[in-house]
Formats: sequence, C-alpha cells, structure tokens
Amino acid sequence: MPDSPPALAPELESQFEQHRSELTAYAYRMLASPFEAEDAVQETFIRAWRGFERFEGRAAVKSWLYRITTNVCLDMLNGRERRATPMDLGPAREPIEANLNMLPEVTWIQPIPDPADVAVDRETIRLAFVAALQHLPARQRAVLILCEVLRWQATEVAELLETSVASVNSALQRARATLAASERSRPTPLELDEANRALLARYVQAFEQYDIDALTSLIQEDATQSMPPFDLWLAGRDDILTWWFGPGIGCKGSRVIPTVSANGSAAFGQYKPSPDGGYDPWALQVVELSEGRIVEFTFFLDTESLFPLFGLPPRLDA
Repeated sequence: MPDSPPALAPELESQFEQHRSELTAYAYRMLASPFEAEDAVQETFIRAWRGFERFEGRAAVKSWLYRITTNVCLDMLNGRERRATPMDLGPAREPIEANLNMLPEVTWIQPIPDPADVAVDRETIRLAFVAALQHLPARQRAVLILCEVLRWQATEVAELLETSVASVNSALQRARATLAASERSRPTPLELDEANRALLARYVQAFEQYDIDALTSLIQEDATQSMPPFDLWLAGRDDILTWWFGPGIGCKGSRVIPTVSANGSAAFGQYKPSPDGGYDPWALQVVELSEGRIVEFTFFLDTESLFPLFGLPPRLDA
C-alpha cells in the first residue's frame, strides 16, 4: 500500500482487514465476479490509505470503507454491459453441438466461494439472486443491496451516496419492482441436511459411473443446465441427458470431487479422463437442489481461474 505515517500503519491495516470479507461480498453482488470484487476491495484500501488524513472520523471506518467501495464499483460498472447467465440471453435450445457459441469471459456471472463470515446471508449470494441484481442500474443495485441485504437505514444510505432519503426510497421501490419481475430472483435456500448430503453423494456416484437410470432418478424433470462461457442452455431432464450421452459423452469416466460451497450451493470439481492418463480439469459444477431432486446444473468451464479460487488441484493422477 502507499506510504502512511508509520504510527498509523499497523492500526489502519488491522482496521481495514476486519472488513475485507464483508466488503468483498458486497462488491461481488455489485460486480458479479469474485476477481473484480477482490480488485475493488484492494482499490478501496488504497484509496482509504491515501485519504486517511482527510478522514475526520465523522463516520465509522466501516461506513467510510463502504462509501469508497461503492464508488469504486460504480466506477468499474460505468459504461459496461451487465454480466449475465446464459438464461438471461435467450431461450433454451436443442442439445446439439452446433448450438454452442462461446462468448467473452466478461459476459458471465462468475461463482464465488461461500464467505467464511457466517453473518453473510447465503441466500443473497445465490447465483439466481446475483443474476437478478445485474438487471438493476448500478446505483439502484447499490441501494437495494445496502437496504435489503445489509439492512442499512435509508438515512445511512443517503449519506453514503450523498443524496436524499427520498431519492433512496424511490430507487429502492424501483429496484424492488424490477427484481420482482425477474423469474430467477427468488432462490430457494439450500439446507445441506443429511438427506441432501446423501442425495449429492448419490449424484457423484451416478455421474462417475455415468449411470443413466440413477441420473434420471436424481434429476427433476424440468431441471436446467448451462455451461459458461457457452451461451447454450438446456431445459428439461431429457435434453440434459441427451447432451450428456451425445455431444457431452467425453465426460463419461470423469472424477467428481467436492469442494467448498459456491454461492450457497453445492460445488464440485469435475475432471475428465486424459488421453495421457490421469484426469484433466473440465468444470466447476454448481448444483442446485429442491425437494429431494437436482433442479439446476451450472458447469463453469473456466477452470484455469476458478479451480485455484476453490482450492481444487490442477489435475488428478490416475
């Protein structure tokens, strides 16, 4: 970090670090990328460090850091397209290879490991909720997250955004209306109880054995699948299994290993058999459950970035 008075340096660093986890979760909801969120928080600390002598202590350090983080995120979002899921970009299509179109990384919402801070409400980092947030203009997004997720008072948000309470309440009302209109804005929280852990264990076994009967029994009939950075998504168990046993047959014989939860949902590292022996990384699988069945698969194929983030090895030996 830039130079600061030596007497202040350890104290400042300690104060900033206390808030890193929650600021990162906030920036992630704003930006929909764990890597951009990390960059935003680092930039926040740099700006705070440089401006600390002008900080008069009229607000708590936490509020001050949130103000800086908000401004950093608004700067990063200025003039760019929102991140999305494949479902946001068009209808489901046939499970054929000709329908695969790869789009740039910046198009996609990326997963984040669940924050270690248990105070973070996992429902509010679910992929569907983060996707819904991206439909909001940047300032509305900030208002909704601060008021609805972090439970700030409208007066506090108005001070942070240097606007009026009436403007905050108006932005919040519009943001709620937009969110309510989004089909994917109401995720069902996942409780990893014993029954769901057993379901996931059966899924891993069925996927590794590529057992179509077992997979059919585990996947809900109207389940969906997407595979960023491809824009193709599939609707319905039949199309999903048609893909797995057709264009996706190269996944047969894969190893699937559990990792930390992603966005409040179960996550696995998938490794495909390598012609040279062993297993090569293929996808971070994020699996959504509901009422004893699997209802959604997201296969994030950017393993080079995501596997280190989720603590997954670069490849598996035979």
